[in-house]
Amino acid sequence: MSSLSDKESVQAYDTNNNTNNSSNENISSWKSFKDSFKRAEVPPEALHEGLTDIEKANIGVANAPLNRDLKNRHLQMIAIGGSVGTGLLVGSGSSLRTGGPAALLIAWGLVGTMVFCTIHALGELAVTFPVSGAFSSYATRFVDSSWGFAIGWNYAIMWLIVLPLELVAAAMCIQYWNDSINPAAWVVIFYLLIVAINFFGVKGYGEAEFFLSIVKVIAIVGFIILGVVLVCGGGPDHEFIGAKRWNEAGSFANGFKGVCTVFVTASYSLAGTELIGLAAAESENPRKTLPRAVKQVFWRIFLFYFLSLTFIGLLVPYNSEELLGSSSTNVSASPFVLAIKYSGIKVLPSIFNGVILIAVVSVGNAAVFGCSRTLQSLGSQGLAPKWFDYVDRKGRPITGLAISGVFGLLCFLSAYSNEGVVFAWLLSVSGLSTIFSWFSIGLCHLRFRMAMKVNSRDIYKELPFTSMTGIWGSIYSMVLLVLVLCLQFWVALWPSGASSPQTENFFQNYLGVFVVIIFYLGHKIWRRNWQLYIPLREIDLDTGRRTTDLETLMQEIEEEREKYLAKPWWRKFGSHMF
Repeated sequence: MSSLSDKESVQAYDTNNNTNNSSNENISSWKSFKDSFKRAEVPPEALHEGLTDIEKANIGVANAPLNRDLKNRHLQMIAIGGSVGTGLLVGSGSSLRTGGPAALLIAWGLVGTMVFCTIHALGELAVTFPVSGAFSSYATRFVDSSWGFAIGWNYAIMWLIVLPLELVAAAMCIQYWNDSINPAAWVVIFYLLIVAINFFGVKGYGEAEFFLSIVKVIAIVGFIILGVVLVCGGGPDHEFIGAKRWNEAGSFANGFKGVCTVFVTASYSLAGTELIGLAAAESENPRKTLPRAVKQVFWRIFLFYFLSLTFIGLLVPYNSEELLGSSSTNVSASPFVLAIKYSGIKVLPSIFNGVILIAVVSVGNAAVFGCSRTLQSLGSQGLAPKWFDYVDRKGRPITGLAISGVFGLLCFLSAYSNEGVVFAWLLSVSGLSTIFSWFSIGLCHLRFRMAMKVNSRDIYKELPFTSMTGIWGSIYSMVLLVLVLCLQFWVALWPSGASSPQTENFFQNYLGVFVVIIFYLGHKIWRRNWQLYIPLREIDLDTGRRTTDLETLMQEIEEEREKYLAKPWWRKFGSHMF
């Protein structure tokens, strides 16, 4: 009996004893529940003998026993609404105050082009190598294990800290309606909700994001339509607003430095777009579904960010006193809520505050997903303790989920009188994590293409999906991200209105750079790895592909290309954009 699987054991027991009473069913159900937490089977480590650390890491992330339960509809909604959170719905208010309405469009427009290039590069890599950890494992594969260590840990720490921050923000959303109840009580409710969602594995995450993203998409589209009506004079007072706010207060709040500040904030607000790469390892067919999700990036940036922020600048004056709040201090200061409030509409502000609450829960849910998968990948690569790679029989990265849950308890610091200071310093540890992650994606994509060329591999015959912007898009995004880091150094050391360097402000906004450097150099010293990068000819271009028969894959790609060439021009354009 011990040689049989759990399901076969139960079936054999029922057959031999000819019984199906409820007590035995309960015992079997309880046993199945307990057994689901046992470690999933993975290839024996003996097969890894004689391999280098990089080769072991590549095999580890390729063989991660994560469930592939994400369907096309999950990926589409994660791509469309996954990055819509407090950065857009709340944080854009402080950007409007410091930069002005024109700064919003300039900063988000430029950063949007960079994100477009970055996500297309990530899509090319993730479709080819749908492995656990995505860009953190690509950093190890295409650059160096020390770089993978620094990028992976910094990204995981970011989500560890974001989770309690979002839980506190969710409690503050409730205070918009009722401020008589202690925020800690609401924190408990949202904490248990997010933990419960992720307890159901990647399917729970996918289903939750599917419905939460639908609400966010409907709300943003509705706001844009409402914005058109209000700007054109269709509000309760029938006042034609047009560009009145721009003409009265001006287009820029603090000149060029104000634009630079918004430029940095815009980068933070688009964090989460890279989660589509992490989801590739747990999708049913990334070759078919991921390209469609990646192509949604343009519309997400244009529709959700560019259009909505245009109407925010037209409807809310940047010198409004109510814009002084931020996502960590006053959720009710959302410029979306203020735009509706200033127009004299009574009910909609509360409804949109409910949308912000949903967005906050969604970001908290994504934080647990992103952190747990990154930690599992680090364990599989040998860049974290071995027990970090524990995945149970239901495909849940138990260790990563447990660590996320423990750090989520930091949300109870909301009861502390100086919680804002504590959270500010916690967030500063990985405040630039997204910048480094995006830079690493561009770097990995560039080195991947260079390795393909050096090894005489044809990208058009071997790759199911290629980046629309190619290597030049990756180079552009890397240059722009370096520029963001330089601007962040300037505005962090000399913020707007300061006549002398501000040390505390500098470290709160730039500490993340030093953290990445410490992680990188620390791993170099610990492993005595003095190699700066992997030679292009030694880069592994095959491990992790789901289709290992390259001849069959090349034939399928060629057939798909012939069908594409036979399409009329308007359908070709549509296939690129949708």
